[in-house]
Amino acid sequence: MIHVRAAGPIDAAPMAELLNEVIAEGGTTAMTKPVYKDDLVQWIRHYSGRNAWFLAEDDDGVLLGFQWIEPHDDLPVEACAIATFSRVGRTRLGSGSALFNHTKAAARLLGYRWINATIRADNDGGLAYYQSRGFESYGDIERAILNDGTPVIKIRKRFDLR
Repeated sequence: MIHVRAAGPIDAAPMAELLNEVIAEGGTTAMTKPVYKDDLVQWIRHYSGRNAWFLAEDDDGVLLGFQWIEPHDDLPVEACAIATFSRVGRTRLGSGSALFNHTKAAARLLGYRWINATIRADNDGGLAYYQSRGFESYGDIERAILNDGTPVIKIRKRFDLR
């Protein structure tokens, strides 16, 4: 069974570990360098009151994935950005659906009107995930440069919170 709960600074170490697995595998995130517990603690605290973090665990407390929303400089005030990460090799277990149900509700409570997802065009799993949640494409970033200098195309998708 999948259990979803709010995540906080106390969860930063296992979330950083999971995220580093995703980064090391490559091809699905814009991040190319490892992140650390303190990085995630800062991210969680940065937009306190305007963000929401959730994690999904199995019955044994194993972290399956996590998701967060927060404001973004490239978006209007009524929109938030979303990020989703699943444990490598365990992406088809339903944790993404469970996470998004909580995230949607939190976005509404925070007063957002829509959620933006910006996904690498070569991230087939990410594109399928957001499409299956009801996100619709609304634009591309033709030449996004990753922090290691790699150019990629990113697709922007939005989910209206009706």
